[in-house]
Amino acid sequence: MIRKTLTAAAVLMGLALPASAQSLAKDVFGAFRTPSGGPAVAIGNYSQGCAQGLVQMPDSGPSWQSMRLSRDRHWGHPVMIDFLQGLSRAAQQAGWQGLYIGDISQPRGGPMTSGHASHQIGLDADIWMLPPSSLQLSRQQRENLSSVSVVANGGTALSGNWTGAHMSIMRAAARDPRVERIFVDPVAKVAMCQMETGNRDWLRKIRPINNHDYHFHVRMNCPAGSMCQTPNPIPASDGCAEAQEWINIRIDPSRARPSTPDPDYRHPRTFRMSDLPSQCSTVASAP
Repeated sequence: MIRKTLTAAAVLMGLALPASAQSLAKDVFGAFRTPSGGPAVAIGNYSQGCAQGLVQMPDSGPSWQSMRLSRDRHWGHPVMIDFLQGLSRAAQQAGWQGLYIGDISQPRGGPMTSGHASHQIGLDADIWMLPPSSLQLSRQQRENLSSVSVVANGGTALSGNWTGAHMSIMRAAARDPRVERIFVDPVAKVAMCQMETGNRDWLRKIRPINNHDYHFHVRMNCPAGSMCQTPNPIPASDGCAEAQEWINIRIDPSRARPSTPDPDYRHPRTFRMSDLPSQCSTVASAP
């Protein structure tokens, strides 16, 4: 209680200071070990926000285990938690024991002290590519075990770790209307484009991105009652040609179009409290 009171006071005093003198938002939100009270509300942008009333994904269940418990990043909007538990049951139907669940959000969301730029509003979750060998792992085993990559050959081909179950699980996720999009390595996306012989509508939600070969990242739509910023809409096509071009560029980097970095971009770890939506100060000062 003393720590919470001090944190709340620091937030309120900090907001009266010039931005350059305010606390970093990652330090404020990274210090919480409990969520704020009240109904669940996602606030702001997936990469610039916070959340009220998050709930914790149970450490273990009949079809899942939460990994890297020491990070305390298994908090999500109830819609996300319900989705993950349901997807873990779909994984069993696909032939796995269940799912290993990676990071979701901190207890009150917000920028993290390390790692992710997103995962700030309780609506992002990482799901390991590793099929569970056991759902009885100890806390220490969950710290030591690593996932596996489904990509090989310098990022241009599938590895031997890829299975049809990976596609079944991602297809089940993408077909859930609550899911906004799914990020995964372009090699996996192209493989699914080639394997799908039926309805291909779900493929448009599968978006290619680097550094997502050990896990895939599910992002939920903004739930009713939340205050999320609407993301850019997903293109209408299935995105398969785009994903193939990512691979072509890996093979021949000269194919890449010149790009100009955004001079105004800042990593969320540099955000001050005043950079977040104003409601996040209320979340941070709540008991």
